[in-house]
Amino acid sequence: MALLLEGFRELSVVDCEFIPQPDGTVRVICCVWLELRTNRLQRLWHTEFGETPPYGTGPDCLIIAYQASAEASCHLALGWARPERILDLYNEHRWLINGETAKPTGTSLLRAASDLGIPCIPKEEKKTMRDLVLRGGPWSQEEREKILTYCEGDVVVTAELFSRWKEKMDLPRATLRGRYSYALARVERTGVPFDGVLRDQLNNNLPRIKTELITEVDKDFGVYVGDSFNTSKFVEYLNRNGIEWSVLPSGHICLDDDAFEERAKLYPQLLPLRYLRGILSKQRILDFPVGSDGRNRTYPNPFWTVTGRNMPRPNKFILGAPTWLRGLVKPREGEAFAVSDYIAQEFGIAAVLSGDVNMIQAYESDDIYLWFAIKIGDAPEGATKETHGALRDRYKPCILGLQYEIQASSLAEQLQRPTRDARRLLRLHREIFPRYWQWLEDVKNHAFIHAFQFATYGWRKRITDNCCNDRAAGNFHSQANGGEMLRLATIYATEAGIPVCGLMHDAIAIVSPAEQIEADVASLQLCMGRASEMVLEGYKLRVEPTIVHYPHRYIKEKGRPMWEEIMRKL
Repeated sequence: MALLLEGFRELSVVDCEFIPQPDGTVRVICCVWLELRTNRLQRLWHTEFGETPPYGTGPDCLIIAYQASAEASCHLALGWARPERILDLYNEHRWLINGETAKPTGTSLLRAASDLGIPCIPKEEKKTMRDLVLRGGPWSQEEREKILTYCEGDVVVTAELFSRWKEKMDLPRATLRGRYSYALARVERTGVPFDGVLRDQLNNNLPRIKTELITEVDKDFGVYVGDSFNTSKFVEYLNRNGIEWSVLPSGHICLDDDAFEERAKLYPQLLPLRYLRGILSKQRILDFPVGSDGRNRTYPNPFWTVTGRNMPRPNKFILGAPTWLRGLVKPREGEAFAVSDYIAQEFGIAAVLSGDVNMIQAYESDDIYLWFAIKIGDAPEGATKETHGALRDRYKPCILGLQYEIQASSLAEQLQRPTRDARRLLRLHREIFPRYWQWLEDVKNHAFIHAFQFATYGWRKRITDNCCNDRAAGNFHSQANGGEMLRLATIYATEAGIPVCGLMHDAIAIVSPAEQIEADVASLQLCMGRASEMVLEGYKLRVEPTIVHYPHRYIKEKGRPMWEEIMRKL
């Protein structure tokens, strides 16, 4: 690491204070930076800013920041050049501690400093200073000095973090993750087009809609007494329909949304009840933040999952909300919205990384799920989605389960078939994809021997007794490399000027002028294809776009029935 750092003329630790604006931009208040080679510290108030940043941004200058997407937003607001080399210590904090606990712990600057015993201001004082900035001025000379000193404090702490961590970091890959931080600032600045007028109408009519939905939805379940969900009646419904349900250590059934989501994958008839419970649980179900320009934006929580994917809060990000709510995504007049998905991304990644010829053949077929059904004799040659749609829908959710070592009892429940049929499928899957299964065993053995797992571009997970079991180790490569792929595609797309507005698990959303959407979608597909080739050593995964022109909405088919029901009630 020390030798790599010698290649940089400047090592600048940077921090900015700013005020978010209603249109998704920011108003930059001040900037402080420390050049580590000369120990030169400079503080600039916004009235002293020039047309270019006061520190170098070329390939021989390393910009060091904590949660660098904030500083990137300031560069975008000021029209300053994009730094070519960024080291985001937030990303590297997540990288350093990933896998130590089952769930992510706090990774704020204060938390990182506290864990290392680095002196810093108390949390309460930090909030006081941030409130002073957000007040918006005018500030007295004394207040201005306090803000600059506060900003300088964050620079000093960040510099000390860098000093403690620099020998542990993988600099080339860390700066690639830094490019992603800048790309995320561009994505958040663009924002997802959102129908705020309809959102307000729904909120204003929510009490009436709730009452009518209970009447409409509950006629198929009989689990409500008035407007209250009755657990005993729900257990009776489950027993009548032969639906197994997870049970808490207390002996009571689990009624959180995760339990309903999992069961609804196996029993789609539960989806309306899940959506109804979600609606009834909130006084205002549609509190997605929306700017004055009608765009939804939220912090994406990058690298938050163990496999390195984003995890934005679903009640703040419309593209992470329940599928029926995504009808609120609507381009404005003259615009179009598009989502490009990697087709069966995790299956394709596993096929290529394992080198399983049959698995690659299945991925390259017209339909993975029917390919498998035909291969094992459960569907005739030439079966298609149109001729065997119900069979395909039954196999679709089980293919990833088979890939990730689902147990026979769970698979039987998923397919609603006897356990002996599930065991047959598990056996046939191993026979048809033998190279994949050998690779999977090799992957897990390597993980537990070396106590680390690495994706292609360096995202890593520590193997500990706390948070990594056999199946999690097996899942890592398909999922973590999917995350690497989406990050690369986001970098390529934003740097090419494509207006990316939102990121999902394996998909990228853009919003463009209507006359430009086809060209932008084509460019995005090239970026996504290139990203898959980089991760998979030349193999290109397929990408499928969905384009929505004004005045239409982005409605996923799975959520359409509930959306249309609510629209009728509205």
